[in-house]
Amino acid sequence: MDVRSELHKAQLFNHLELLANQIVEGFISGIHKSPFHGFSAEFAEHKIYNSGESTKHIDWKLYAKSDRLYTKRYEDETNLRCHMILDNSASMYYPEVKNLSLDNLNKIGYGVLSIAALMQILKKQRDAVGLSIYSDTYDFYASEKNSERHFQMLYSKLNEVAATRNGSQSTKTYTFLHQIAEKIHRRSMIFLFTDMFQTETEEEKLFEALRHLKYNKHAVALFHLMDHEHEINFDFGSAPKRFVDVETGQHIDLYAESIQKAYSEKVLHYQQALKLKCAQYKIKYVEVDIRGDFSQVLNSFMIERQKFV
Repeated sequence: MDVRSELHKAQLFNHLELLANQIVEGFISGIHKSPFHGFSAEFAEHKIYNSGESTKHIDWKLYAKSDRLYTKRYEDETNLRCHMILDNSASMYYPEVKNLSLDNLNKIGYGVLSIAALMQILKKQRDAVGLSIYSDTYDFYASEKNSERHFQMLYSKLNEVAATRNGSQSTKTYTFLHQIAEKIHRRSMIFLFTDMFQTETEEEKLFEALRHLKYNKHAVALFHLMDHEHEINFDFGSAPKRFVDVETGQHIDLYAESIQKAYSEKVLHYQQALKLKCAQYKIKYVEVDIRGDFSQVLNSFMIERQKFV
């Protein structure tokens, strides 16, 4: 194990809340350039300034960043209940990253930072947040709360996940989705971050578990985390390579170009089936490239939140 690499990861994500805040601030700054700028009023403690209102509560710092006028909001509490679900299986640690940073993330790092950024928004709204983490076991569960102590505990757990590689040898996604669905009794927004890779390949059971998450009129969004360059396009160049299954340890030596087309077609077929099932069950499906920024996650959250309230 590279001790310096592990220390770097731990140090970086010890500031997880700060990093999450930077992501959210960057998103707000770009909101006036986005077709979703109308949802900016959904951020806690701010609403769009209307001509004729008192200028007493205008947030001038936000104006300097966005060139739009917002006033601070103090009373409009929504008190939503949100539950985050994070896939912590071995495949989520792809690609192998030695120096984890905002510009160099694997799937688990992207998922952790996405959840942390959403928590920043929800925390400011005084909304209640819960968290479930699974791999080959149901690793962690925390029910929905909105206290500062609770949020700090969740940040600490997410930091731990990002800094420690999971060596699980199997993934039982549908098993744990059923268990999580049974735990969430009050109507909530549920956000699932996963690459949808699993050793159990019974697709119908997986789709049934996704439908179970809709129980009790929950609003569910599936953020499908993938490294598009490698995991969808299978772009590994023309040289021979050894491909190792990170969960089972099995490997195969081959020229990537020789199977690139067949592989991509297989992955896209699975992805399309997943999209169709999500549409059938009224689950928001969001395809996420971990090499991109976080705007797609945050935009999707804002839209779903608007529908939910």
